[in-house]
Amino acid sequence: MAHTELNLRERRVIEDMLNAKIPIREIAAQIGRHVSTIYRDIKRNRYADNDLPELNGYYGVVAQRAAVQRRARRRKLVRLVGLLKAVIKQLKEGWSPEQIAGRLLFEGRRVRVSHETIYAVCLQSRRPIQRAGPIPPKPAQETETAPFAQAPWPCFPARSVHP
Repeated sequence: MAHTELNLRERRVIEDMLNAKIPIREIAAQIGRHVSTIYRDIKRNRYADNDLPELNGYYGVVAQRAAVQRRARRRKLVRLVGLLKAVIKQLKEGWSPEQIAGRLLFEGRRVRVSHETIYAVCLQSRRPIQRAGPIPPKPAQETETAPFAQAPWPCFPARSVHP
């Protein structure tokens, strides 16, 4: 089963059922999620206010907003356009993702990115192309090669950084 995150509708159902004092197991069965998913979401996204403790509790809209903000923090190259442009420029010059990540670390920049993140962006840029139509069958004589055999990063052609 593919990983899917809770949406606002599911979080509102959780909120309503918690207010109705329905057990977590029944809530999980009602929305078709695992019990641990419900427990985790309640724990992570519970609203707490020290000044007004009577408002403490789980609110679906607050939980959704917190989850969206948490996901946004994970997408560094989407949020920081300048960093993305610098990474793309270096990729076009022939740098590998490992070289780019190492250079950012070496330069002591405040914002860094891992080579895994750069690979993920490169692979993500290929997805719309792959989903555009059915994949044609391979000829029988063609041998199987590694996915990055032609270039270490699929979004730009391989070139050496050395003259």
